[in-house]
Amino acid sequence: MKPIAKSAKLANVSYDIRGPVLDKARAMEEEGQKIIKLNIGNVAAFGLEPPDEIVQDMIRNLPSAAGYTDSKGLFAPRKAVVHYCQEKLIRGVGIDDVYLGNGASELIQMSMQALLNDGDELLIPSPDFPLYTAVVGLSGGRPVHYICDEQSGWTPDIADIRSKITPRTRGIIVCNPNNPTGALYPNEVLLEIIELARQHQLIVFSDEIYDKTLYDGNVHTSMASLADDVLFVTFNGLSKNYRSCGYRAGWMVVSGEKRHARDYIEGLNMLASLRLCSNTPGQLAIQTALGGYQSIKDLVAPTGRLCRQRDLAYDLLTQIPGVSVVKPKAALYMFPRLDPKIYPIADDQQFAYELLAEEKVLIVQGTGFNWNAPDHFRLVFLPNIDDLQEAVGRIERFLAQYRKRHSV
Repeated sequence: MKPIAKSAKLANVSYDIRGPVLDKARAMEEEGQKIIKLNIGNVAAFGLEPPDEIVQDMIRNLPSAAGYTDSKGLFAPRKAVVHYCQEKLIRGVGIDDVYLGNGASELIQMSMQALLNDGDELLIPSPDFPLYTAVVGLSGGRPVHYICDEQSGWTPDIADIRSKITPRTRGIIVCNPNNPTGALYPNEVLLEIIELARQHQLIVFSDEIYDKTLYDGNVHTSMASLADDVLFVTFNGLSKNYRSCGYRAGWMVVSGEKRHARDYIEGLNMLASLRLCSNTPGQLAIQTALGGYQSIKDLVAPTGRLCRQRDLAYDLLTQIPGVSVVKPKAALYMFPRLDPKIYPIADDQQFAYELLAEEKVLIVQGTGFNWNAPDHFRLVFLPNIDDLQEAVGRIERFLAQYRKRHSV
């Protein structure tokens, strides 16, 4: 029997680069049709630009950015990340514990490749950001999804996590603030996850890319600040908080109990060296971003653009019969539920396809995030107020027609 190509393992999780819904959207655009895209958190596409001081610093430094850097990255931005860890109360982080990457995505993949052998298991939230499931499979591991409970504000179900730990479990991924739900986890839940990691000697992988995109005065706690006797790998970057997706500037920090992780850290160092280094212009943005004015605070304030758009999307969606939404506390997304009694959806990818074809609105079906039922979808609330109101109005119109077609 021939081995299965690694690309085949991505067939059901790579929602942003393939599939009939995206193919249909591209074809419609080629025909000149205008689509309202609510499918991806590409903030620049919605007129949310990076701080000017970051752009200007990159321009000024670009003439000296043509060479390779140290495989882990330039000293100054790594030192800035160390200082940021101190602000987040993560103890014991030195310059050698920081890795810069082409976005957090590259570093997530690197962290899995250094860890997993064939058959090793990694706990991943459901719903998840599909990258996690994909890279675990591509690294030879087995993704095991634990449930996040919608009735509890999409927080992880600790009992479900505990029930899925086996002798092959190597670690747990925690996405906080969360994509796709917009949840922000309370410290009590984080501490319970840490205790499970402590008992079973698991590595905690904490994705904190939205740690400053917070609403209603909420405060984010970095998991690595809550314990010293567990190994933490923390991911962050400029893409979302600093509206710099295309700069591909991210970082990974290894902290906590590192004495028994020498082989793992050696693997990380080897993989960092194999890719030579991350892009230098992106590295040059990090120090200025972290040390400059934090304009994200203006956007998430009650009168800020992101907060107003979140509130509008929530209000409009929850007025639609049979639609319920947990109001996001953070990030750029919401994950509405369609009552199966009112919307008997058998195939949510087909549902998304029909919405696109009929109303020219592009969303992502819930099963694309490894959710276990065809009763949710994800949307971004990044379009400006007028476009967002138009988009949700079209969704409401489509759902009204759906109810008529499927009424008993």
